[in-house]
Amino acid sequence: MVARRADDFAYFEGRFVALAHRGGVTDDAPAEVENSLRGFAAAWAAGFRYLETDVHVTGDGVLVAFHDEVLDRVTDAAGRLADLPWAEVARARIGGQEPIPRLDELMDALPGARFNIDLKASGAVDALVATLDRLGAHDRVCVGSFGQARIERFRRLTQGRVATAASPVESAVFGLAPGLRRVWPLRGQVFQIPEHHPQTGLRLLSPGMIADAHHRGAQVHVWTVNDRPTMERLIDAGVDGLVSDDLVTLRSVLIDRDLWEGQP
Repeated sequence: MVARRADDFAYFEGRFVALAHRGGVTDDAPAEVENSLRGFAAAWAAGFRYLETDVHVTGDGVLVAFHDEVLDRVTDAAGRLADLPWAEVARARIGGQEPIPRLDELMDALPGARFNIDLKASGAVDALVATLDRLGAHDRVCVGSFGQARIERFRRLTQGRVATAASPVESAVFGLAPGLRRVWPLRGQVFQIPEHHPQTGLRLLSPGMIADAHHRGAQVHVWTVNDRPTMERLIDAGVDGLVSDDLVTLRSVLIDRDLWEGQP
C-alpha cells in the first residue's frame, strides 16, 4: 500500500491543529471532568474543532472515551474497565459529577468535531474500527497508540481509510536517528510527540526532525503544552499543531498569530 500524506486526509484541513487535551480546561469545565461529554462540549463551545481523547473497551465490548485503565483516579468508582460490564461503568461519575461517555455517544453529540484518538488497550482496536464503520466517521478522526501492535493492527483493518499518527518506532527513528529519516518507511501522517522522550529525556523534536517530517508529507503536533512562551516558541519552530489543557491560553496565542480557525 502506498503511504498517504497528511494533505490526502480531510482531517488535516486548515492552517493549524489546536487540540483540546481530554476536553481541556475552560470556565465551564474544570480539570476534574476530563474526558466527559461536559468537558468536550465546553471545548467545542469555546471554538475548538479538534478534541483529543483516549479509548478503552469494557468487559462486554463497549468502547468508552476514557484515559486510565482503571476507574479509581478520576471517578467515584473503582476497578479495571476491561473487567467491568458497561452497566457498571455507566454508573461511575467523573469527579463525582459526570458520566463516562461512550465514543459513539460523544461523536453523535458533537457531529462537527474531529477527534484525535489514542488506542489505550488492545481490545479497543476492533471496537474502534467497528464504531467508525458504523458511523461513517473515517474522515473525522486521527488514530494513534503507544502500543506498536495496536496501531499496526488498526492500520491493517482500516486499509488506509483513516489518518494515523506515527507509531512509537516511527517517532523514535525520526526523533533520534536523523540518518534514517529520509529512507525509513513512514505510514503515519502526523508525529504526535513531546519535545523530549518521556522515559529517556532525549530530545525528539528538532528543526531537522520537523523539516524531514514535512518533506515526507507528515505534520508535527506537540503534547502537552500549557504555557504561552512554549506555545509561541514551538509555533515559531514550525510545528503544525499543539495539544493543550489550557484552552484559554492556546486560543489567545493562535488568535495573536492569525492561526485561529475555531468555531464561530
